Amino acid sequence: MFGRDILVFILSTLIFSTAGLAQAPNFSAQSQEFITTTEDTVLLKDVRLIDGTGSPATEGQSILIEDGKIVAIGRLEDIDVPGDTETMNMNGKTVLPGFVMLHEHMFYNASDPDWFIQSTQPVIFPRLYLAGGVTTARTAGSFEPYTDLKVKQYIANGRLVGPNFDSTAPFIEGSPAQFLQAPEIDNEEEARTFVNYWADQGMTSFKAYMNVTRGVLKASIDAAHERGLKVAGHLCSVTYGEASDMGIDNLEHGFLLATDFVRNREPDTCSGFPLARFMELELDSPEVQALMDKLIANNTTITSTLAVLARISATVNPPNSAAVEALGHGAKAHYLGNHARGYARALENDIWERAVRKEMAWEKAFHDKGGLLVTGSDTTGIGGTVAGFANHELLKLLVEAGFTPLEAIRIATLNGAISMDRENELGSIAVGKNADLIVVNGKPDMDIGDITKVETVFKDGVGYDSQKLIRSARGRVEN
Repeated sequence: MFGRDILVFILSTLIFSTAGLAQAPNFSAQSQEFITTTEDTVLLKDVRLIDGTGSPATEGQSILIEDGKIVAIGRLEDIDVPGDTETMNMNGKTVLPGFVMLHEHMFYNASDPDWFIQSTQPVIFPRLYLAGGVTTARTAGSFEPYTDLKVKQYIANGRLVGPNFDSTAPFIEGSPAQFLQAPEIDNEEEARTFVNYWADQGMTSFKAYMNVTRGVLKASIDAAHERGLKVAGHLCSVTYGEASDMGIDNLEHGFLLATDFVRNREPDTCSGFPLARFMELELDSPEVQALMDKLIANNTTITSTLAVLARISATVNPPNSAAVEALGHGAKAHYLGNHARGYARALENDIWERAVRKEMAWEKAFHDKGGLLVTGSDTTGIGGTVAGFANHELLKLLVEAGFTPLEAIRIATLNGAISMDRENELGSIAVGKNADLIVVNGKPDMDIGDITKVETVFKDGVGYDSQKLIRSARGRVEN
């Protein structure tokens, strides 16, 4: 945060009530700068409707919103519009569901050469997520858990602007921890205590990390499920198959990180990055197909994070000029320097680009076999990934992987809601669901590149100006 935001942040703490998250938002003056409408009843007239289910777009539709919910969809003449309704003529613009993204962060790489230290972005990243159309976001592991919880509360109360967050606790990690900020959980009792403590604090999901042991992971999953909460995993010491049999809900970053195929691996030990073995395997090999079948049978979801993987490759996903504009001086210099070095390396050795292309094919095959594929942008700053912009990039990459634009949109909307067990309220445009909507001046179902042409984002029926949010962030993502 910078000077003006710090002042507003402090004053809002003094002025506004800190009551529970269920209260109606009392928008701060700063939040109101980005809002286009807060009327209780709003009609979006003449839209191209992409409902998020994968069905083709429907022309000439109208959507009636009341008290943050969708109450009617159809031809205007078939909708009973109350007299005090605010009508917004969309002039044939496309409306699709708000994105439900399951691997997001509120920090950016601080670029320390020896340690993975992060700089928290509690004001700017939530704005950029919302500007990009992300209305529900799961944070994939926290380095500043109390900051994350406070941001979630302040967004709900209208003091800050951003998505509705599913806040993830600090990493469930073993020894040695990959990060200075991560705990080291040694046994099952500690795991259960950890899960219950953070659930009591308000965290609504958990993420296991690379050095967790099988016993700690199983105890964590059981404790979280007893509380009705989900567990994801970025794993190494535990294989995908082992975690799936334990009941883990999501496996992060696709298949590239799976250690199931590493030869001579030791149980409960992270023996190194499995890229070499991944590159040796064929998609149609019995061991790969058996793993995919196991995940599908166990209802284990795969989270695609193609945006960050492609950025690491340097050649698959070139710099995004709009994202670069959001970076502060130091972060921009670091990003452009790293990209130049990465591009030079990629020209000499294209293994990472080939790995990304292979990952794309495996994710497509998993989806086509009936597996649940969801997505997230993993905006840690690796490769210059920035909130909101990277969410658009990953949809483009899904289409490059062979998905149709409508399939990519469903993966980023309804599939995410299904994975969260919230498909009755999120993820598609239907009567009774939350009015979480993206207004796009284009046809992303025909050209996925149009997904960047976001004009307005509705979250819980409140409209936000996407471009104002982006302009407010220019030069302010700093390491």
